[in-house]
Amino acid sequence: MKVGVFIPIGNNGWLISETAPQYMPTFELNKQIVQRAEHYGFDFALSMIKLRGFGGKTEFWEHNLESFTLMAGLAAVTSKIQLFATAATLTLPPAIVARMASTIDSISGGRFGVNLVTGWQRPEYSQMGMWPGDEFFSTRYEYLGEYAQVLRDLWSTGHSDLKGKYFTMEDCRVSPKPQADMKIICAGSSDAGMAFSAQYADYNFCFGKGVNTPAAFAPATERLLAATAKTGREVNSCVLFMVIAEETEAAARAKWELYKDGADQEALKWLGDQAAVDTRSGSDTNVRQMSDPTSAVNINMGTLVGSFEQVAKMLDEVAAVPGTEGVMLTFDDFIEGVEKFGQRIQPLMKSRSAVVETLKEIA
Repeated sequence: MKVGVFIPIGNNGWLISETAPQYMPTFELNKQIVQRAEHYGFDFALSMIKLRGFGGKTEFWEHNLESFTLMAGLAAVTSKIQLFATAATLTLPPAIVARMASTIDSISGGRFGVNLVTGWQRPEYSQMGMWPGDEFFSTRYEYLGEYAQVLRDLWSTGHSDLKGKYFTMEDCRVSPKPQADMKIICAGSSDAGMAFSAQYADYNFCFGKGVNTPAAFAPATERLLAATAKTGREVNSCVLFMVIAEETEAAARAKWELYKDGADQEALKWLGDQAAVDTRSGSDTNVRQMSDPTSAVNINMGTLVGSFEQVAKMLDEVAAVPGTEGVMLTFDDFIEGVEKFGQRIQPLMKSRSAVVETLKEIA
């Protein structure tokens, strides 16, 4: 099973809490995280794009780096780990993203890919006068399909002449082309999002669900497998989990309860208000899950809380779910969390035994 890290491009990572670690995003922090992840054999690192935060006492995600710029810098200080930047597709023309990606492909030696997002939080785009109107909620995957086709054309042939509803290309050129096959990621969970991933993506990201219920995301992989059966393409799922691990289950649980007790209610209300704007029955379940009050302190991502042995066992359960390519992990404390994963959790995982053996040989 592949393992990646969802690096903290925004302040405070993925805990909307006054009692969680408070920090600003910096290149140095993310460099340390990704270099240590590479040291422990992580397969990839991905950075999101966030253009406006949730506010509150913690000013959650009000402070963010830019994804492509950050990953270009990280490409220059790493040598093996795969890197993914996120394109906010309402803000960047596809031909520009294609050229940016080709540039980072050159910096990284073929270790780069792109995560495509349509945009669900209206104030991110309306603040810049770039929101196309709420009808975009219904058409965004049509838009993204044309966007992805332009990227595929330019990366594979260096040329695009697509004449679509949203994009009209006139002998558009990009050169040099990427040296490696450029991978596309999507995180669509609606029927339209799954259909897009089945047609255009290489991986589809989904949220884990609940606390210590590692296989609860299985219906999402089943839906993706059904969608890919129609397109004939192989597209597997990567699942997002937060890991809070300590020597004992009691110590890990104490941390989790502390973070929940300190939840930034003002920021959580903002999240809920924005997620409620898309009222379509087919809106992305990932967005609805994010705003669910159950454990919104970490945006309701699947959470694995326990001893190192317990977390290793739960991650192996994730690996056993059909259609699962890997996991993308976040941590309450990223540098400490990557070290604990590499030293204490990964060596206990059956699904990472080959990686562990390779690391032993290198050492």
